[in-house]
Amino acid sequence: MASHRKPRTRVRTTTPAVGLTTAALASVTLLSTQSATAAPAPKPGIEDVQKKVDGLYRQAGTATQQYNRAKEAATAQRTEVDALLKDVAERADKLNDARRTLGSYAAAQYRGGTVAPSATFFLADDPQSYFDQNQLMDRMTSRRQKAITDFRTQQAAAATRRAEAVRSLETLTTTQATLRTSKQNVQKKLGEARALLSELTAQEKARLAALERKKEAEARRKAEELAKKQAAARAEADREAAKKTGSGGGTGTGTGTGSDSSASTKAEKVLAFARAQIGKPYVWGATGPSSYDCSGLTQAAWKAAGVDIPRTTWDQVKVGTRVATADLRPGDLVFFYDDISHVGIYKGDGMMIHAPKPGANVREESIYYMPIYGSVRPA
Repeated sequence: MASHRKPRTRVRTTTPAVGLTTAALASVTLLSTQSATAAPAPKPGIEDVQKKVDGLYRQAGTATQQYNRAKEAATAQRTEVDALLKDVAERADKLNDARRTLGSYAAAQYRGGTVAPSATFFLADDPQSYFDQNQLMDRMTSRRQKAITDFRTQQAAAATRRAEAVRSLETLTTTQATLRTSKQNVQKKLGEARALLSELTAQEKARLAALERKKEAEARRKAEELAKKQAAARAEADREAAKKTGSGGGTGTGTGTGSDSSASTKAEKVLAFARAQIGKPYVWGATGPSSYDCSGLTQAAWKAAGVDIPRTTWDQVKVGTRVATADLRPGDLVFFYDDISHVGIYKGDGMMIHAPKPGANVREESIYYMPIYGSVRPA
């Protein structure tokens, strides 16, 4: 007898799918392992490090000029505030004197029975409303009326000066905040530059020094070219001057005007001062005598020649007369970078004396060591 049971259905396995899933997991694991063991990003080349360090020093120089400007403004504003506060105190004394005078008149009138007792209340709160009453004004002598006028004048002046002092204090507070921010920016940029340099190996530092020497050599070569051109221009000028005077061989040294002679004397004093500072360290925000930043040195040098110039590079570039690089004379100021964040004193032959950057001392260097913005002759 045949069995009526249904044949057993054979279940098909999904082995291929399992195989794919395993392969996918294996791929993910392999990729993860490769990512974890991948080589780190390549270290920047020494040329890139040099550019970055130079850029950080330049940014620090810009922040230094911002600091110098804010410090100068804060000093001036502090002087103004102190003067205003002193004036307010003096006017308060005068106002109190005038108030006492009015009080003595009111007391005398009260004792004489000519003023109602309630008048003392008006005098305490508002002397003007008290003395403005027509009945009282008719009885006053000219001396007492003058006392009232003086009181009103002192009262108005004191109020005006107090308002000025408040505004000046607010301005000073804002400037001091700018000063702190600029100081923090300088310190941050210098810290980043030092950190980059500290990560270099001895071999990398040697390569960096070699790049620096190459840069200096190229800048000096350009300075020598300028020196030759300037010497040729002077020789030509001397020949032209000799022709005009009929001497045939004059040097032109005796043909200058009194103004030229005065400018030359000042330039000599500027350079004498600058040379005496060679070897002193660069310190941002410093104006001497033991250390300088770039604009602190130029300001001090020209002050030694009897000429006052502003504190920052941004203001120094606006004084005197603009001159072309080819026409530079000793004592002229040469400014660098598009943001005018550095300045040096031209000494002749394409060279300058300047306070370079943190970690360096005041020294002579080619004006072509940095991109030139422009030059001025202060006097």
